[in-house]
Amino acid sequence: MVESNEHIWIFGYGSLIWKHSLLDFSEKKYGYIFGWKRRFWQGSTDHRGVVNAPGRVVTLINDELNLPENDLPQEEHQLPSRTFGIAFKIEKENIEKTLSYLDHREKGGYSRHEVDIYNDPDDSEPIVKSALIYIATVDNEEFLGWKPIEEIAGQIYKSVGPSGTNIEYLLNLAQALRNLNINDYHIFTLEKIVKKLIQEEEERENEEKSNNNEE
Repeated sequence: MVESNEHIWIFGYGSLIWKHSLLDFSEKKYGYIFGWKRRFWQGSTDHRGVVNAPGRVVTLINDELNLPENDLPQEEHQLPSRTFGIAFKIEKENIEKTLSYLDHREKGGYSRHEVDIYNDPDDSEPIVKSALIYIATVDNEEFLGWKPIEEIAGQIYKSVGPSGTNIEYLLNLAQALRNLNINDYHIFTLEKIVKKLIQEEEERENEEKSNNNEE
């Protein structure tokens, strides 16, 4: 059991990147994992959406599944995929409470897995071996999968749940990745589309106010 370890590492690739103050960690390392890509393909009915109107949050998709993405540019199809994030070291005295917190937080379809984390240009040796990671696999009941990027953006734009708006989740993640100099085509494309939707709504509201003032 990992609870008996002297310490563990937890790899964050989603909201933990910008909400890591929620963890009691002693060290963090920046790196990436091989063979997985970050996608807004997991439904959220407990955080960024509700049962009848689920939001979308990120999970990881394994390259070996070879799931199609019809709107992904050819240059983004390079394999193996790399997903960048942050590894957090949890000391023994904090392992039980940390895993209890994360198990509850990620109960909407996520399960524990282990990955090696790299940060060396030649990928010779991992900087962390067997880090814990929470992944919503394709067989969980809230998995939504691929949709055209505009459709995913539209769902994010309108979804709200107990933890706040889906827009907030996307924009905070995009900014956190940008702050780390991480380029993520999927995330940044969604950010661009959603920001355009926000701008269009603001323009409509301003136009309506202007029309009302004229009356």
